[in-house]
Amino acid sequence: MSGFSHYPVMLEECMQGLRPERGGIYFDGTLGGGSHSFEILKRSSPSGRLIATDLDDEAIAAATSKLSCFEGRFSVHKSNFKNYSQVLEEEGVDALDGVMLDFGISSHQIDEPSRGFSYMQADAPLDMRMDASAPLTAEDVLNDYSQQELTRILKEYGEEKFASAIAANVVKARQRSRLKTCGEFVKIIEESIPKKFQQNGPAARKSFQAVRIEVNGELTGLYDAVLGLTRRLKKGGRIAILTFHSLEDRIVKNAFKFLEMDCICPKELPVCVCGKKKEIEILTKKPTVASPKEMTVNSRSRSAKLRVAEKII
Repeated sequence: MSGFSHYPVMLEECMQGLRPERGGIYFDGTLGGGSHSFEILKRSSPSGRLIATDLDDEAIAAATSKLSCFEGRFSVHKSNFKNYSQVLEEEGVDALDGVMLDFGISSHQIDEPSRGFSYMQADAPLDMRMDASAPLTAEDVLNDYSQQELTRILKEYGEEKFASAIAANVVKARQRSRLKTCGEFVKIIEESIPKKFQQNGPAARKSFQAVRIEVNGELTGLYDAVLGLTRRLKKGGRIAILTFHSLEDRIVKNAFKFLEMDCICPKELPVCVCGKKKEIEILTKKPTVASPKEMTVNSRSRSAKLRVAEKII
């Protein structure tokens, strides 16, 4: 296994928001390289407990090694964090003191050519799977989805203005031969977007994001998972979520907004009949962003937004 590297974004800000305490039970749904989990276990010593999930075998192996000094206080499950109910049931845990979710891709996943996440690796295979054993790859999406489906994905998940043109050119190219490398996809994207619109960063970024989201089902069930995990918190427990693009951030923002509402009845009703009570206090009215110093050291922190909420009932 090649070295798994991941530079945690806003690590101190996340810990200040999460506020791990001695003896608490914490859930890290996106284990990655284990940096957040390490700090949670360290700050909740000597008796804090951690339950973590991840889909990446290399990340799980690296993080398990990193956390070995806390043996007996943590458990790791190869699972999507959206399966939290099943994982917590297996662990015999009903309520949590804190939840950490970091939706960023690790440096290792981006930089390792065989994973196919980066538009910078021309010869890399069109893969993009977080879970290397999952059946759907980026190659499948680009070669087997209809032009209409591709347009929708690029438009919805990538917010790509030229989604229709890119999808049409993908279909045209795959009629000659099956698309297999990231470089082939990048070339199609660059040929589909007018040069004057390629001045603000790499032209392929949005389309690669869109296909990656589709391959891994990143947005599917995300809203419900945020609601469910937040509701698993004990009174005073906190949830900290790091997002890296507007689609994720919007979902988290809306979920928190709903949980903070005291009533969802139509305004014309004279009295509340829904019974909805305010469940959380949002601690980040505006999301926290990385400091200029961190952005300089780690450019991948520039798009990060941290939202934190505390359970009040």
